Amino acid sequence: MNNILPDISFVTVNYNGVIHTRELLLSMKRYLIDVRYEVIVVDNGSEYDETSDLIREFPEFTFIRSEINLGFAGGNNIGIIKSRGRYIMLINNDTLLLDNSVVELVTFMDKNPHIGAVSPKIHFLNPPRTIQFAGYSDLTPITLRNHITGYSQADSGQFDTPHETAFNHGAAILVSREALDKVGLMSEDYFLYYEELDWGMRFREKGYKLWYLPQALIVHKESMSTGLDSPLKRYYLARNRLLFAKKNRRGAVRILSYIYLIAIASSKEIIVSLFKKRWDLAVAVFKGVKDFIKM
Repeated sequence: MNNILPDISFVTVNYNGVIHTRELLLSMKRYLIDVRYEVIVVDNGSEYDETSDLIREFPEFTFIRSEINLGFAGGNNIGIIKSRGRYIMLINNDTLLLDNSVVELVTFMDKNPHIGAVSPKIHFLNPPRTIQFAGYSDLTPITLRNHITGYSQADSGQFDTPHETAFNHGAAILVSREALDKVGLMSEDYFLYYEELDWGMRFREKGYKLWYLPQALIVHKESMSTGLDSPLKRYYLARNRLLFAKKNRRGAVRILSYIYLIAIASSKEIIVSLFKKRWDLAVAVFKGVKDFIKM
């Protein structure tokens, strides 16, 4: 094995998405220059072992097969444990590199050791040059609401200044090895959604800053695996926002958050879904709340 450590360990999780994973890996091979890197692909319980289709085409990359779906955090944690780089970049398999700009993340972090994690600017794939992420505001204490800076805006350079962000975007997060050793792996309690927000809270509790760096750019094919408004997504959002409140709120604020999320937010979603005759979405939200209570 090469004793020179990579600058970046890219970790991506594949779940029944080999076409998208292959496109990401091709974009890495095409654009990643002037940086030492490794790529770790975790096949997270796909219906059949999709890594076998990729190993022949990308023998220089590392492929790991999990026989069961361990969720977003569990799949990424497998790759993180295997990684050797000074920095670890979690990157969704439904993203693409358009250039070599992700290397700017390493340069930025080398100059700012007090920063624990950084995300690039993220564009939607379609329509082109449309912003998905240019930073997050913080979550309100009780309702857990926030907003994404620049979301759905045409990119005319209005968010080209690096700045601190309350959270990083789960589609692309670069973390330092030093910070990771202090913060630990992502919580696997969530399975899907909110795990990167929980992780961000833990980085902040350890005194690290989270940043957005627009000089680095990727594109994202949003929600290829779960759909824009699927029962799966509704279930985990309903359950996990309550779980997030349990883990990250205290005392009366936690109780008030529970009351709001169950009596107002989830109830409204159920009523609206029933009105639209989306019984599947209504049931998913109800089950999410019920399963959290059972937890």
